[in-house]
Amino acid sequence: MPGARVTAPSPPRVEVLGIRHHGPGSARSVLGALAELEPEVVVIEGPPELDALVPMAGDPDLVPPVAALVYAVDEPRRSAFYPFAAFSPEWVALQWAVQRRVPVRFADLPATHGLAEAVEDDGSPAPPRPGEQPARPDPLAMLASAAGYDDPERWWEDAVEHRRASSLEQFRHVREALEEVREQLRGDTAYEVALAEDERREAAMRTVMRAVLRAGHQRVAVVCGAFHAPVLDPATFPPASHDTALLKGLPKVKVAATWVPWTAARLAYTSGYGAGVRSPGWYQHLFVTPEESVVSAWFVRVAQALRDERLDASTASVVEATRLAEALAAVRGRPSVGLTELTDAAQAVLAEGSALPLQLIDRTLVIGQELGSVPESTPMVPLAADLARQQKSLRLKVSATEAVLELDLRREAGRARSALFHRLGLIGIDWARPAEVGRTTGTFKEAWVLEWEPELSVAVIEASVHGTTVATAAESSVVEQAEQAADLAALGRLIEQSLRAELPAAVRRIVATLSERTARQHDTLALLTTIEPLARTCRYGNVRGVDVEEVAHVLRTVVVRASVGLRAACTSLDDDAAGAMRAAVEAAHRGIALLDEEDLRTPWHRALAAVAEDDAVHGDVAGRANRLLLDAGELDRTTAGDRLSRHLSRAASGPAAAAWLDGFLTGEALLLLHDDDLLGIIDEWLTGIPEEAFEDVLPLVRRTFAQYQPPERRQLGQHLRRLGRSTPGTPHAGRDATDDVDLDRAGPAIAAVASLLGLGAAS
Repeated sequence: MPGARVTAPSPPRVEVLGIRHHGPGSARSVLGALAELEPEVVVIEGPPELDALVPMAGDPDLVPPVAALVYAVDEPRRSAFYPFAAFSPEWVALQWAVQRRVPVRFADLPATHGLAEAVEDDGSPAPPRPGEQPARPDPLAMLASAAGYDDPERWWEDAVEHRRASSLEQFRHVREALEEVREQLRGDTAYEVALAEDERREAAMRTVMRAVLRAGHQRVAVVCGAFHAPVLDPATFPPASHDTALLKGLPKVKVAATWVPWTAARLAYTSGYGAGVRSPGWYQHLFVTPEESVVSAWFVRVAQALRDERLDASTASVVEATRLAEALAAVRGRPSVGLTELTDAAQAVLAEGSALPLQLIDRTLVIGQELGSVPESTPMVPLAADLARQQKSLRLKVSATEAVLELDLRREAGRARSALFHRLGLIGIDWARPAEVGRTTGTFKEAWVLEWEPELSVAVIEASVHGTTVATAAESSVVEQAEQAADLAALGRLIEQSLRAELPAAVRRIVATLSERTARQHDTLALLTTIEPLARTCRYGNVRGVDVEEVAHVLRTVVVRASVGLRAACTSLDDDAAGAMRAAVEAAHRGIALLDEEDLRTPWHRALAAVAEDDAVHGDVAGRANRLLLDAGELDRTTAGDRLSRHLSRAASGPAAAAWLDGFLTGEALLLLHDDDLLGIIDEWLTGIPEEAFEDVLPLVRRTFAQYQPPERRQLGQHLRRLGRSTPGTPHAGRDATDDVDLDRAGPAIAAVASLLGLGAAS
């Protein structure tokens, strides 16, 4: 109408909600602010690549803690995690928007740039990861100090997590406080170093916000770290050209994004996560528990955990602890009971003043043991999908806590699980590790320790370059490793690992490679180190039901060739080379003893005999060869004693004699406890060492006897005391077994035994 006044459109309303990552109080305030504002679009701190994951955020099978994983497609090791817990403000904002079908945009430096830059000059990853704050002065510590607090965590809990003011009003107060902190930090050297990265990230955030405003949205909620809040107010935006210049020319890399499970423990800053919190388990409890029940419910959980550890925790003590915690909060002037009050009250009442019981439950309650889950529809590489399928079919629970699983390889399910674990180990996915306790090589039993860590999701993606299934990836990886193997021992170990992983095609290829290299190998040491893994392969094949005849043929060839060259290889060795040779001989002997086959044992014992009687061989190796033959019954004790006596004679140098003795005595102490002749020879040699040579010999001898357990050493000392110190030329074998028996003291024992045997009274 003519003369009518045109009303200018009102400017869009943008509310910047500055939060602390993974803060339950911040999360509650975000929910209150969103309900009050009813935004048309929600902008959340995070790289824009996460926009593709928003549709899956409403899937009920996406259970936090989870993380958005962004990785470089061609180099998955370049990756970044963006974790979310149920109490994360970003997560509750995302859920609020998805449930109401409100558009969500992520705003931060795109990962395509961040991951391209996250490498050093040598190509190695450069910390910090995108999404984590670089080292800088702590703004929360500055605010806490201004408020009279010496603990920033406690100040944030009092001022923000337990806030009671209007949500939007409180966020404005936080933004104003952080704006003042940023201004005071200007000129600080550490802050200025980190500022360049912050400026680019904030320029990227503002770029996304400008796009949202250009789309015509009138009510916009921005959820971001409190530190960034002051520069995300549209009224303070610099010209768009300023931000464009900051982001121009950044390197790029092709990236992909997906959801992966996360753990409560990895939300803690003690895990190295830059935006972590001190007590994720407590924050989870604080967020999901009704306010009036937070304290009492926490002490109920503490009491239950103590009882699980078989510690007393009565109902009356829970009531008393609740009262004490509330009294402590009142005395300390806190707005509500915090974790500090809960811990102090639990220690005083439930733990009777001791901190140790609470340390037992710290991981389960204060940190938490939750492991999130992702829906089956989550985009994942084919290898990850195959692994998930096998985990489900084999009924293997994926957990963030350690679990020991014992397998019976005689059962089909046990063999299938074992094969999966071995295959994963071959491609670098260390979800299952062989257990040290209860594990026996080459038998029907295996024990494994299972613990899922978020980084394994990256390992799965990296391993996908080898194949689309676990089996094909493991086979491709092991064949590649065989081609690059530097020595025969590595090939032998790969054959053993492939056999346990039930990869027959890989075993055949590696055996062919090993057979070819063995024919051209003239290094006896390399041949020796190959024997034990090949022998275990032959032994283990019987359990797996796999034909190992080709492996057995290679093993026989290796044993014969190693036996022929053993004596020559053991001459002219220095101490280091002798130590390596001795270790190789011991390993080969274990392998041959494992199979106990005549065609392997005969040439090997003949080679050991040649080494044992050769005085030109280093004492460490020769002494060990004599002991191995003695234990195998191929050398009588008289001959062994003669050789020991000769090598410990005055004509031999002290170090040489000590080396021979070390090789001979390694093993069980029973040999000396039951052979007085050998013990006497050693005693006579040791007491007759000249004073000037004793200091050189003593460390070697001490090292030898230190291998025995304390009870064994004590028995040796007692045995020597009973025998008495031998005199030169007096053989211990001539002593009568009854010389040290006190018949008067033994009389009652003899009479009792005779009575039990029905022989009547002993005379």
